[in-house]
Amino acid sequence: MSKKLSYRGSASTKFKKIKLKKDDEVIIIAGSREDKGKKGKILSIDKKKDRIYVSGINKRKKFMRPTQENPQGGIIEIEGSIHISNVMLFDTKKKKGVRVGFDVQDKSKKERISRGK
Repeated sequence: MSKKLSYRGSASTKFKKIKLKKDDEVIIIAGSREDKGKKGKILSIDKKKDRIYVSGINKRKKFMRPTQENPQGGIIEIEGSIHISNVMLFDTKKKKGVRVGFDVQDKSKKERISRGK
């Protein structure tokens, strides 16, 4: 009798390889009309959902209830997530979005390079 494998809650979760890092400057290539073409820095990356948070992009309003720390409460704006496929790394030398590749000089050194034309 074959044993069924359970993927829910498994210890070895594989994520997609993400070539972008925190604090990289990216340009939005797809999405809402307001955000398309804008640039921003990556605040954080969610590898589990393949989404990133970019500063100043996809703003959402959050309604805060008054607490002891914030007795006033009110409305704050936070960045919403955007799918990783909707952004490209922005190259400051070429002034456009580029694809990211890797160049291995020797076995100990690996560096990112731009693959744009």
